[in-house]
Amino acid sequence: MIDAVVVGSGHNALVSACYLARAGRSVEVLERDTVLGGAVSTVERFPGHAVDRGSSAHVMIRHTGIVEELDLAAHGLRYVDCDPWAFAPAPAGSDRPGIVFHRDLDRTCRSVEAACGPREADAYRRFVTVWGPRSARVMRSFSVPPTGRHLLSSFWGLDTGSGGSDLSRQFLGTGDALLDEYFDDEPLKAALAWFGAQSGPPMSEPGTAPMVGFAALMHTLPPGRAVGGSGALTRALAARLGSDGGAVTLGDAVTEIRRAGDGWAVRTDTGRVVTARTVIAGCHVLTTFDLLERGGFDRARLDAWRRRIRVGPGIGMVVRLATDALPRYPSGPAEAVRGLQLLVEDRARLRLAHGAALAGELPPRPAVLAMSFTALDPSIAPPGEHQVTLWSQWHPYRLSGDRQWSALAEPETDRIVAEMERFAPGFAGSVRHRHIQTPHEIERELGLIGGNVMHVEMSLDQMFMWRPLPELSGHRVPGADGVYLTGASTHPGGGVSGASGRAAAQLALADSAGGPVRRALGRWRR
Repeated sequence: MIDAVVVGSGHNALVSACYLARAGRSVEVLERDTVLGGAVSTVERFPGHAVDRGSSAHVMIRHTGIVEELDLAAHGLRYVDCDPWAFAPAPAGSDRPGIVFHRDLDRTCRSVEAACGPREADAYRRFVTVWGPRSARVMRSFSVPPTGRHLLSSFWGLDTGSGGSDLSRQFLGTGDALLDEYFDDEPLKAALAWFGAQSGPPMSEPGTAPMVGFAALMHTLPPGRAVGGSGALTRALAARLGSDGGAVTLGDAVTEIRRAGDGWAVRTDTGRVVTARTVIAGCHVLTTFDLLERGGFDRARLDAWRRRIRVGPGIGMVVRLATDALPRYPSGPAEAVRGLQLLVEDRARLRLAHGAALAGELPPRPAVLAMSFTALDPSIAPPGEHQVTLWSQWHPYRLSGDRQWSALAEPETDRIVAEMERFAPGFAGSVRHRHIQTPHEIERELGLIGGNVMHVEMSLDQMFMWRPLPELSGHRVPGADGVYLTGASTHPGGGVSGASGRAAAQLALADSAGGPVRRALGRWRR
């Protein structure tokens, strides 16, 4: 019997494995895919191109301290700042310049002033001054278990301004309301709303104000691009794990998790059975339920949990492109392509796209986020070639009527590329290869049920101590002592942070140090 089996090789799962191995525990990671890293992985889609399968820009993990704690730089990980971290091109037909969001606040304010006027520049500076410290506290809360005590300590001492009640109201407010409070210029509000909406919910939902406010933290540390592709993070984690004696097995899917005496028996597709004292499940929470059910766990209890967890209608689709040139925006400088390119000029388009998805319809006009990371890291493409990723939100997993994604993928991709062409004329002619990831393809390849890259909806009722459900929010599975949950299904949710993996490992280590009494005490405290 080994100390721990980790199911899945997503970045949170590997983070858990690394912290366990660093503490001297024997660990094996079991992954169904032949590619390491789940959604944080990079493969050759086109000849000579290292193309991301899922995430591309790493925003949160650089704020958690995990990279330094695990010394991932010593295992090959290197980040390049996305600076500018974002660019919002001018609306089509406008003679105003686009908005360039630099890491440097003064440069950003000068760009906002040139595009929107001095009042908006002053408002943006005030927005960053107020929401920068608040977003730092949100990040602090992401790095601890989501208990009332931890949340209180994360925000304790924060300047409440007009009082604690008003501060809590602002945190629980909508992103749209926050933007309307600070700004008048609609293209500026649309750019920040589109940045906030990358978490999944529309900015009209309660509790989305901090998702917009997170933009302020980008002036402290912007998104990072891992040299060699997003998968460089998981490769570094695997190298760190190996250096501490941990093992990774690819291409052998876990088929059940079953109680075996004081531990757990994990069976794989090849018939192999690995027994361990601890299991950390880094796959989708609904996939974990299936594995436990096959292992004899109470089906009625699992079904009750399944019914209460909302996966949602799907978030979007991705188009990965190989091109012979970088995009050129007439309203922006050449450096605009180094970060996130926010191709939305008003929030009405976001609202229409989200409403259409709820009805199983395609967006009237796609809302597109573009990324072109060969501008930062030429190593991911052959000389003279480039890569551009177009993320379009929202696209439903289930289409209304009898329509199928297999028939709509190509024409919808044409519409998405046409959106890029509107803002960067000539772009469509630069495309040489394209790889399409519809919501169904995202589910098939990456195991992201319903095509939701955040696992389950990032709505207020499924965040913090409610993610994915109150009784599961502490990373433990009631009735299955020794089984822990990690990944985007758990606090703090989707995105590349590693915080869930670290929290699950720390909890497992604390429980194993104290034995059954410690585990029972932990359940009582929750």
